[in-house]
Parts: sequence; structure tokens; C-alpha cells
Amino acid sequence: MAVLNELNPVLGLEVTATPQVEAAGRAIKFKNVVFEYSLAKAIKDGFVKDPAIATRRDFDPSKYSPEDIDRIKIEDGIRIHEETKVNLDIYSRDKKVKPVKPFVLVVAKDTDHASKIKEMIESDTFFEGYYKNKVMEIHSNQRGEEKDENIAKLISLEDPFNKIEIVIHVNMLKEGWDVTNLYTIIPLRTAASLTLREQTIGRGLRLPYGRRTGNPKVDKLTIIAHDKFQEIIDEANKPDSIIRKENIIEIDEQELSQRKEVVSALPAFELKIKEEEKRIEAIEDKVERHKATVTLEAKKEIASVISNEMAKTVSNISQLKTAEAKQEVIKKVTENYTQGQNRLFTNDIVREVEAVYETVIEEYIENIIEIPRIVIQPGEIRAGYNDFDIDTKNINYLPTEEKIKIMTLRSGEIEYIDSTGKKHKYDRVENILVSELINFPQIDYDSCSELLFKLVGQIIAKFKTYLNEDQIYNVIETRKKEIAHYIYSQMKEHFYCEVLSYEKPIVRPFSKMEEHNYTKYAKEDLFDYRETITPTSAIPSKVFKGFKKACHDIYKFDSKTEKDFAIILESDSEVIKWMRPAQNQFRIYWDHNSKQYYPDFIVEGKDFIYMIETKKEKDINTDEVQNKAEAALHFCKTASEYTKVNDGKTWKYILIPHNAVLHSMSFSGLVGNYEWRSENE
Repeated sequence: MAVLNELNPVLGLEVTATPQVEAAGRAIKFKNVVFEYSLAKAIKDGFVKDPAIATRRDFDPSKYSPEDIDRIKIEDGIRIHEETKVNLDIYSRDKKVKPVKPFVLVVAKDTDHASKIKEMIESDTFFEGYYKNKVMEIHSNQRGEEKDENIAKLISLEDPFNKIEIVIHVNMLKEGWDVTNLYTIIPLRTAASLTLREQTIGRGLRLPYGRRTGNPKVDKLTIIAHDKFQEIIDEANKPDSIIRKENIIEIDEQELSQRKEVVSALPAFELKIKEEEKRIEAIEDKVERHKATVTLEAKKEIASVISNEMAKTVSNISQLKTAEAKQEVIKKVTENYTQGQNRLFTNDIVREVEAVYETVIEEYIENIIEIPRIVIQPGEIRAGYNDFDIDTKNINYLPTEEKIKIMTLRSGEIEYIDSTGKKHKYDRVENILVSELINFPQIDYDSCSELLFKLVGQIIAKFKTYLNEDQIYNVIETRKKEIAHYIYSQMKEHFYCEVLSYEKPIVRPFSKMEEHNYTKYAKEDLFDYRETITPTSAIPSKVFKGFKKACHDIYKFDSKTEKDFAIILESDSEVIKWMRPAQNQFRIYWDHNSKQYYPDFIVEGKDFIYMIETKKEKDINTDEVQNKAEAALHFCKTASEYTKVNDGKTWKYILIPHNAVLHSMSFSGLVGNYEWRSENE
């Protein structure tokens, strides 16, 4: 900047992320900024990752040496990194998007410090030597081939095949280095300036998918700050801080102490395909292996076509058995192979499709529950706030300074003059707070003005119990934002949203079974679903196997109630098939914010297909559970209307209280007692 200034330019336009210079230990903002869009604003608007600060619970840095603090911060940062790896893996599988390989950035004090940190992380005693050859350091002392090699590794850090998971740097990566897969930053030195701190954090804010996903685990950058935690809390309380107060998290040491891994619950048909692939790998005879490969490829092609395309052609899944459906599938397979490359045995595949078609269809139908593809979307909605009285016991503001009050008798307009001579003009005091409240986008003045003035009136009535009129105006003038937040926080508890109607959906006869992607502790085996788990609070972390009637090979359960219900389903003769639906299996939206409903179970019986939710008894009558049930019931009605004219089974929605799920209960007894109906029926 100094060099450019010496040129005495007529005009210069600069684009920078840090419009400031550092002098005398503080940041001096540029005075000639035409337009500024701050990092804090970008975070709030969702254009970058959401930074969060992590520390250990009750951590006292004064009890540890600097070396111990470094070690603890790195260990906890690595634990969070491993958790992040698992969450990103699951997201990419669930959403069928590119995988993202996260890495950790360690900020060292100096080059000697960086070398010691690298040596510690790559030692056999650090997480059993898992990170050997997965660490690199980059700093200004590196020269020649070493520097070139490290720069090449840096450039390819986003490549899933790049083994580096931890980068240690000393003031080398402040700017000009753009990556999207940095998810954990471990600062082991205090940044000398605000600019350097923002530049360091800025390295990790870019989004790997180009936008926020809505999944907080995918959208979050975590900074490990055990020894600087209070400083960061103080910084977070500033209005322009890039770290918001709600983004401060505590590390649960026990939760992160064990390494996790991802396991996929495959639909039964796909599981058979995987098992056949393993069998073919073991065949030594080339001719036999080729024949088996052709047959397997034919099965895959048939499954792909019927899952992705035939639901548009047939009216129910049984029609896949017809000669017309078979010819349509053969045609689609032929087209797919003709368009592909390196398909040297196209004719072999097509002939094999003809030969195995009937067998594959029987197997496919046997391992699927015929779930119509329907999108349930709210249409007309009525929303607002129920009437209530505000709780004023915790609002006790006091005036800040004396002011002179002037009232115009004709208009009632109020004017204040403070000790500096500055004038403040107001209309009625109630309007000040109501005007502040309607700044919340969730508050519609036209529909709830009566409630707003009532609540504001109750606040003012509380002030009148201990303040005079002048003091009330003083408090409202100086504290209007805080008072408005106080009122709105209570209004949210009385918000209601009613779906009056749903959009008419397009119905397809069936949808493919989607897979689940779970996490489990790497050292733990899969558990038999009949096994007793203690404490029961540990059930959600376990993965269970051994099912005979389920549409997937393994499942997780959110509670003991769900696990017990699965035992009932497996043992009851009236149950033909059942499943825990994956997140992408249904498209049921139940409120004005497009929140999605995920049912607990789908169960197929002789005459009916049941969508089932198990819930704590005390939660059943809450608005959220009832609204979800209403949307689910609409799905069941729509599905039944379709299946009634297309030779399918009727759908029913069942909402079961948790204390009714007992091993002694039969499935028919439960669904008979708890079939859910809308109040409108």
C-alpha cells in the first residue's frame, strides 16, 4: 500500500477481505471504503461455514504447562476431526454427493515448535501411531525440494487420495490459499493482530459444496481454544464478532474418546448383490467368472431400470411381471449400454437380462415394501401467536441518566434533551417497543397488533410499579432492543402453525429402498437386536443385526421403545416385512418452514401397510407431534386412494405411546388400539 501511495495514483480500487492496517497493536480501519461486506455479515447470511469455538468442560489452563496445553488441544482437536470425518462421510452417502476429506490446521509458535508438534503427532504413543505419514509442516525455513513437495501436497489437499490430514504452519498460510475442506483449526500461538486472526480463520470458512447444506455438522468450522476461552467469549459478545455466542461449544471428552466409523445398512436386494460380488471375486476359472459377472451385471441393470424408470410406466409393482414391462426393461438396458463406453459384452448382457428377468423381479418384489412415491407439501397455512400474559418478573431495568422531557400538548409528541444537548423525539411510548418488535421477520403486525400492544402494555405496567413516567421513557429509550427480545422470546413459546390444506401430489406406484448410513465405535461389534443393552441410554450409539423380516441388514434405534418394538415385529406372525425408513425414503413436509417428517417404522401385514411412530406419552398431544401426524395421515390417505384403484394395500397411520410397547403385546393389539385419526375426520 505504501508503494502504491508513492505513485500518487488518481484513483485506486482495492478488493480485500481485511480493510485495515495494524499499528501500535491495534487494527486501524481504512477510511475510504466504498462498500464493506464483513466476515461477520457473510457468516450470518450463510455464505461461509459457521465458526464455533470448542473447549473442555471446566478447563483451567493455570493448572497445566504450555506443553501440556498444546498436547491437550491437539488431542481434542483430532477427536473433533475424526467426528467430522464421519459426519461428512455420512452426508455424502445420504445425499449422493462428492465425498469431502477434512483436514486439521495447526498454527505453531515458530519453526522449532512446529517440528516438535509434528514429531509428537507422528509418534507411536499419539493415537497408536495412526497419523504417521499423515502430517505435514510448512514454514519459511523450508527450501528447495522440501518446499516444492509440501506446496504440491497443499495444492492437492482437497483430493480424497491425498493422505495428509494435519497441516502445521508458521505464518505461511495467511492469504492466497483457498481450500474448502479445512474443518478444524488448532491455534498454539496467540495471533499478533486482528488481521492475522481473521486471515487464519478465513482459511477454513469456504464451503465444500458451494453453499450451506443446512446440516450443522457439515457447515461448521471448529476452533480449539482451551486456554483462550474467556477471551473468545468476551469477543463473541461484541455485535460485530465473527464468533457468535451460541457457537461456543464444550468438548465431551467421553463422547469423543473412541474412534468412530461409518457402516451402511443396505436394502436386502442390494445386500444380495454385494454378497454375489464377493462370491465372484473368489472364482478362479476365468470362463466361470465371466459368466457370473454377466449375470450379476444383468441383475444390476434390471434393478436400476425398475427402481429409477419403471415406476413411471406401471401402476403397481406386480405389473413388472408382465411381458410388456419385461420388453420395456430390455429396451432401456440396451439403450443404456449403447450410450456407455467400453461395453464389450452388450449382447451378452441383453441376452442375460432376458434369461434372468423373471427371477430378478420375484426377488426384487420379495425384498421391498411397496411404498408409493409421494411428496406431501403443505398448501394453505394459518400461523400466528396465541393470546397470553407476559411474565415480567425478570424485567427490572433502571434508568441510565436524567433527561429533560418536553411534551407537545397538541400532538402528544415527546422530546428529550440529554445532558449533551442532544434531542430525542418520540410518539407514544408503546409505539417505541411495538416498532422494535415488528423488526422481527416472524412477527406480522397486521395479524397480531392487538397482542403486541397488550404485551407492551403489561411491560409498561411493570415499569410503573417502580419508575416514574420520565424514568420509564428513559428505560425504554436505552433498552428497547433488549426489551423487544425479552417479549419475543416469550411469544415464540405461544406460536402456532396450522396446515389447512395440502398440495395435490403426483403419485408413483413404488420407490426404491434407500440405504441407511450409521456411525459406530470402531472397536465395537454389531449387537444382536435381542441383546439387553445397559444402560438403556447407550442404545442410540449401538448398531444391531440379526433381523429376518427387515428390509435392511442392520439398524440403529433412538430408544429402548423402538428396539422393543422391533422385537415385537420380528416375532409376530402377522408381520410380513418391516423397515426403518432411511432419511431419503419419504418426502413428507409438515410445516411452513419445510421441515421433514421421518417415520419410525413401516410395516407390511396381510391386508395393510402401516406407518408407525412411537412417542413418549407426554409428547403425543404436543403441536409438533400432532402436525407431523396430520401430514403422515395425509400421505396414508393419498397412498390408499391410489392403491384402492391399483390393486394395492391400504395404508394406516399408527401413533403408539412408549409405555404401551411391551414384549407381551401383539402387533395387531397395538395397531388396533392406536390407529390415529385426524380431529377433522
